[in-house]
Amino acid sequence: MNEIRNGSRATKPPLTGGILAGGRGSRLGGRDKGLVEWRGRPLVAHVIERLEPQVDGILISANRHLDDYRRFGYPVASDALDGFQGPLAGFAALLGACPTDWLVTAPCDSPRLPPDLVARLWARQCETGAEIVIAHDGQRRHPAHALLSRALRDDLEDFLASGERRIGLWYARRKMAMADFSDCPEAFANINSSDDFAALESAPQGK
Repeated sequence: MNEIRNGSRATKPPLTGGILAGGRGSRLGGRDKGLVEWRGRPLVAHVIERLEPQVDGILISANRHLDDYRRFGYPVASDALDGFQGPLAGFAALLGACPTDWLVTAPCDSPRLPPDLVARLWARQCETGAEIVIAHDGQRRHPAHALLSRALRDDLEDFLASGERRIGLWYARRKMAMADFSDCPEAFANINSSDDFAALESAPQGK
């Protein structure tokens, strides 16, 4: 990986944070992941707390329990496609509602987001001119932790209309870069099963 950890002080434009909470939750028995509690609060509340100070506004992508998500005080955008079509459908919903030129996305089940997630993603964009920047923890990519240009909306909708759903394939069509988060891989710990709650509790605290 050629990416470097970025200490750039590049000035950020207005950015919207988009939280992906529209999944099926099949590995949690169909539960709505964003509303599952961890440490006494819904997972989405933890993500809001981490993301809100870094952005100029929040959107939530959700496909059920919409009123429950609206109670957090932010607009809720639902997929145009039926049937829980995956993160790209959530991206499209968020880009369609995004009032700024750039959107930063995070899944609802990653309650330990880095406090400089947005700063590092934006600094990497300034270095590369990429349309999409995703997080890399030194071992693996985290494609749902992404900075996206709102100008990609039409292309993404065309991609989805063609029947494709693979996030990696869409990324490969665009100018993409990766931002280095190898110093805090624990920040991307997420919950896909009941066992992951215990693993999250025992993970290093990080920043």
